Amino acid sequence: MSTLPVEVRNNTTNNTVWAYVSGYDIDNGNKLLFMAADGKSKYYPPSPPAGQTIQPVPEDCAIKLAPTGQSTVLAIPHIAGCRIWFSTNEKLKFFLNPGPSLVEPSCTNMEDPNINLNWAFCELTYNADQVFCNISMVDFVSNLPCALTLTTTTGRTDHVSGMSINGLANVCRSLKWQAAQDKQPWDKLIFNGPDGQPLRVLSPNNAMVRDPSLFRGYFEPYVNAVYAKHTGGVQLSCDTQAQWGVVHGTVNDDVLYFDGQNIKFPKPSTRDIFSCSTGPFADGSPEQMCIVPRLAAAFNRGTLAISTGGTSSQSSTIPDAAGPSSYYQYETCNHYARIVHEQLLDGRGYGFPYDDVCQTGGPDQCGAVYDSNPRLLTIEIGGNGAYCTPGAPGAPAQ
Repeated sequence: MSTLPVEVRNNTTNNTVWAYVSGYDIDNGNKLLFMAADGKSKYYPPSPPAGQTIQPVPEDCAIKLAPTGQSTVLAIPHIAGCRIWFSTNEKLKFFLNPGPSLVEPSCTNMEDPNINLNWAFCELTYNADQVFCNISMVDFVSNLPCALTLTTTTGRTDHVSGMSINGLANVCRSLKWQAAQDKQPWDKLIFNGPDGQPLRVLSPNNAMVRDPSLFRGYFEPYVNAVYAKHTGGVQLSCDTQAQWGVVHGTVNDDVLYFDGQNIKFPKPSTRDIFSCSTGPFADGSPEQMCIVPRLAAAFNRGTLAISTGGTSSQSSTIPDAAGPSSYYQYETCNHYARIVHEQLLDGRGYGFPYDDVCQTGGPDQCGAVYDSNPRLLTIEIGGNGAYCTPGAPGAPAQ
């Protein structure tokens, strides 16, 4: 199909919900693309003149969704880097820099005109080979939960549940409880709107953009214990799940080396672990960049074996063969991601950038639907009536 039917169902309690579709047109030189307000026509925003930055997108591309309990059908062409955005009550504002380059709504910039609006998004890639769509809490937890259902021409159905309509409130409650337990600023992730009520919960990485003092020194004791464990010949084994197979690393002079001396990881900081993309996780050879997601995920999930103490679920093998049952069991871990997964009805959805890491054949954690023979993608926005398919991969034990 040259276009993908996307049914957007308004499961909020609000009759004023807007949608936007932005991305890059695969069939037209990867030009920046919006779907127009009719949800079917393409709109290519022009580049602002050189030197003119942060210019409003000239055309209003807001797609008015049907009232509560009803659906609107979009027709989306082959597209990469796509986000399908949603907002209630007020329209989002998008801007352009020369190129054109899209300036998306920000959850960290207090000067952004969207900062106090209620908005969310899901991510989509649709090309000649397949459709891939996922929900994500890598940036924040919204008051507009998304659920996904993909039906295929072969009769297969895949469903990602998302959170219930009370998901944000439950996340806030759990973060406050965790902050009281370990005296870490998990409650500072909560961002209140102009009415003083929680509007969204920022991920630790984004919260630290706004306040770099948060979580200072949080992961460092755990990192020190992991590196101490693997000093003196004790190996940390990583299944790259690629051409390099299983590689083994040991620590020498506070540097974790794999493949002899060819690949090295100095100790990551708290910020490096939450971001998964700075410090030793920033760049490297193809083999090193295959280890990065697995090592970063293990730190976030607290599954790496340590020198003393720890839990029986911790391991010197990554990805951990025990799977999700071993995640977030150690006291020092990404409790934001833990709480996110607890509130996702089937446990599926990105809580940090490399949340798709799992053992070969293991249950999906990232909350994606994908297939090479799509018939219809359904997005339910709002969490009202959210449900979990019995036996779904990643679903909590009953």
